Amino acid sequence: MPISSTDMPGQLAEDLHDCRGQLRAGSRSFHAAAHLLPGSFCRPASALYAFCRIADDAVDCDPNPGRALQTLHARLDALYAGRPIDCAADRALAKVVKAHAIPKGLLEALLDGFAWDSQGRRYQGLGELQDYAARVAGTVGAMMALLMGVRESETLARACDLGVAMQLTNIARDVGEDARAGRLYLPIDWLQEAGIDPDGFLADPVFSPALGGVVRRLLDAADGLYRRADSGIAVLPRRCAPAMYAARLLYAEIGNEVARRGYDSVSQRAVVSPWRKLRVLAGLPALGMLPRAALDRPPLAATAYLVDAAALGAATLDVRRARTGFWGRAAWFVDVFEELDRRERGYPPRSLVDDAGAMAPEGSTP
Repeated sequence: MPISSTDMPGQLAEDLHDCRGQLRAGSRSFHAAAHLLPGSFCRPASALYAFCRIADDAVDCDPNPGRALQTLHARLDALYAGRPIDCAADRALAKVVKAHAIPKGLLEALLDGFAWDSQGRRYQGLGELQDYAARVAGTVGAMMALLMGVRESETLARACDLGVAMQLTNIARDVGEDARAGRLYLPIDWLQEAGIDPDGFLADPVFSPALGGVVRRLLDAADGLYRRADSGIAVLPRRCAPAMYAARLLYAEIGNEVARRGYDSVSQRAVVSPWRKLRVLAGLPALGMLPRAALDRPPLAATAYLVDAAALGAATLDVRRARTGFWGRAAWFVDVFEELDRRERGYPPRSLVDDAGAMAPEGSTP
């Protein structure tokens, strides 16, 4: 059963409180949005985020990332064995993974993504880039679905599609920021086909129409995955589906903003204004109109193992009725991917408190 505020041992309550403190210190936007979630979602999500933050910091700050990752894998082994180390995040996560039947393979895959970032990997083609996106974002999509009680493999596959689509959008938006930090995520094959030397671009990150074409290709790939994800959103629990579809539209709008700027994400960073977010959500269609034809499509090759791992968990868990509107959950879901993406790639947290707060109606905090 999901972790509830009733029948919660004192130690667990203290640990979860500490995890919320990790949110407050590490991401004000995530913390503010988390307040808008019902406790049955907020508590386990806070524990997951706290562990991810600790893990990412450990890899970034240790001069020997391999050693840090080895320690983190040992910590996962311990908490899944029911013997977490003396750390609030580990103790809380041990309860969460048991209560929600979250397979260890999902968190191990996320650690793999941290490792790839620490190695400065480049990705030859779209398939390799999707392998990376599956680890750093597909895993998050799968775990969020599990927190909602989703266990059907078809729906989990679409949750992974959504995570990968969001990560591709992040990459398309942050081309310049990444390049100035010495990172390159765009497919090498695509750059070379466009006549762009990857090393030359990193040495002097300047926008060109050829680069814009590569960014456009990546956003087209993301759009295809967003459309596939719609079929999964359509069959989510009714209290969750509107918020998840709103989050999907808001994230896709980042790509639309990149397009409006001529696909130049080098000299400028696309930001979706609050009024445009409201305009997007004002036109939110009825969920019954979402197509479901893609629901039975097989998962991406990059995410198939994540779907298999998640589907092997316990039977569908009962998720309590949410006590907050979809505005809060949509803002929270967007913040999850924004914040984890920035932390995974070594950037400081970005405060979006005003945006998150503006999206929530009065009285929505449980």
